[in-house]
Amino acid sequence: MRHLVDGVATGHTALADAAVSTTADIACDDDLQLALFALYASSYGSIAAFRAELEWDPALVATRRVIETAFEASLRESIAVPQPPAPTADAVARDLFALTGAEGGPSLSRHLARKATLEQAHEFLVHRTVYTLREADPHSWAIPRLTGRPKAALVEIQSDEYGAGRPDRVHATLFARAVRGAGLTDAYGAYVDDVPAVTLASHNTMSMFGLNRRLLGAIVGHLAAFEMTSSIPNRLYSEGLRRLGFGDDVCGYFDEHVEADAVHEQIAGRDLAGALAEDRPDLLPDILFGAAACLEVDDRVGRHMLDAWSRGASSLRTEDER
Repeated sequence: MRHLVDGVATGHTALADAAVSTTADIACDDDLQLALFALYASSYGSIAAFRAELEWDPALVATRRVIETAFEASLRESIAVPQPPAPTADAVARDLFALTGAEGGPSLSRHLARKATLEQAHEFLVHRTVYTLREADPHSWAIPRLTGRPKAALVEIQSDEYGAGRPDRVHATLFARAVRGAGLTDAYGAYVDDVPAVTLASHNTMSMFGLNRRLLGAIVGHLAAFEMTSSIPNRLYSEGLRRLGFGDDVCGYFDEHVEADAVHEQIAGRDLAGALAEDRPDLLPDILFGAAACLEVDDRVGRHMLDAWSRGASSLRTEDER
C-alpha cells in the first residue's frame, strides 16, 4: 500500500472515473477497493501515514465519492432486499431474524470447526484483521445520528464491544491478542496487501454506511444482521481453533462473542433496528438493505476462502497480484 499512501495526497478523481468506468465488477476490483479502503482509513486515523489534514481534502473527498457512489450502486443492484414489513419493532425484528436465519451455502465456520488446516486457520485470521482490529468502529459513526431508544440500544451494544470500561476486554484488543497468539502481527494494515478485494469490500461496506449520514438506516441494518449471525459461527471458530491446538489466548476472542452476541442480537433487532423503523419509517428500506448487504458481502468473503481451499490454493493474494 506504500505507493497508494505516497500518491493519495493529490487525489486522483480522473483516474477513479476511468477505473470505475472500465471495471468489470467493482466489488472484486483490487485497485478500487484498496483505494477506497485507504480513503476511509484517513477518516478513521487507522493508518498513521495519512496526515490528519488530508481527511477533508476536497480532491480526496471527490475521489472517494466517485468510487463509493459506484460501489453503493453495485451493491444495490446485486443484492436482493426483502419487502419492508410494517414499521413496528416486533415486525422488523421478526423479518430480520427470518432474513439472517435463512439457510445459505457452504459454511466457513463449519469448515474451520471440522476440516481447516493450520495454514487455513492462519489465513482466516489474516482476513479478519482488516475489520476486527478496528471492531465496532464503523458502527459507532451512527451514535450521534440517533436519538432516543435506538441511540440507547446502540450505545449498550457498543459499550460491550469496547470492553464496558475495561481496556483489556475491548474486542479489538482481544482479537489483537488472538492474532499475536497465532504468531501473526497485530499491526493494523499489515496484511492489507495480502487480502483480496472481497475482504476489503466487506470492511468498505461498513465504512461507507457508517460515514455517510444519509445511509443511517443501512449501518443500523448492517449491525443488526452482523450481531444476529455472530454467536453460532464464533462458537464453531473457537472449536476449530482449539482442534488445531490453539489455546485461550487465541480462542478467547471467539468465546467472548458466543454469549455476548446472543444478547446483542435481541437488542439490535428490536431496540435498535426495530425502534429506528418506528421512529423513522422512511429509513426502513435502507435498514433491510444494510442487513442484506451485510449477509451478502460477508458470504462473498467466505465463499472466496472456501473456493480457494477446495482447489488446494491460498485464499490470499499471490506475490504477482500485489
